[in-house]
Amino acid sequence: MSTHVIRDTGTLTGRSLTHILRSPDTIITTAVTPIALMLLFVYVLGGAIHTGSDQSYIDYMLPGILLITIASGIAYTSYRLFLDLQGGIFERFQSMPIARSSVLWAHVLTSVVANIVSVAIVVGVALLMGFRTGASVGAWLAVAGILILFTLSLTWLAVIAGLSAKTVDGASAFSYPLIFLPFISSAFVPTSSMPGPVAWFAEYQPVTSIVNTIRALFAGTPVGSSIWVALAWMVGILVVAYVAAIAIYRKRIS
Repeated sequence: MSTHVIRDTGTLTGRSLTHILRSPDTIITTAVTPIALMLLFVYVLGGAIHTGSDQSYIDYMLPGILLITIASGIAYTSYRLFLDLQGGIFERFQSMPIARSSVLWAHVLTSVVANIVSVAIVVGVALLMGFRTGASVGAWLAVAGILILFTLSLTWLAVIAGLSAKTVDGASAFSYPLIFLPFISSAFVPTSSMPGPVAWFAEYQPVTSIVNTIRALFAGTPVGSSIWVALAWMVGILVVAYVAAIAIYRKRIS
């Protein structure tokens, strides 16, 4: 990015973050569903679920909850982007000496910041519920990097939805399958406990490799090939979504 683009992106990101600070219920709402799921699975269903490991159930399922938190949060990106389009903000920006790409990057960076806060809230509640980890500083940084990359890849998908949607409901509804995906993965139960076709899908869909990597980092065990599979999925989704979003954006403002 040029200095001009970075400056414009910073200014517009500040604008978006100001809106969130004025309406913190966005972040609170994002964190409520994952926290409710943690309470449900740990205190109601956890005793009946056998993971085949020595980990407490809160330790086992937290990685999946963190991904659900992010999947819930990125729906607001498409929602805010859709409102900006409908409100004529984009047309106003085009009449100003602002780098065009900075408009989208501002929404993306706002999503990253908001989701980091939501994830921190969920981790804090998990600690109160008994989550414990002996992860090193390096492992925590690796987890943070994976979660940020996951947020970026899903946020660019949200940008596509926000630019393409015809209604407000359509702008945010795309996130529902993403929130549901961790339930058909290794997030809550081992994939080996699932029926054949479901187990195959759960084993090879992207969430499983990401969950397994984060779980291993928290547990201080070798991550194996899971981390490379996870990175390949996230980078691949990010690149494809970014290219598609930019193409749709140029078509919308041309």
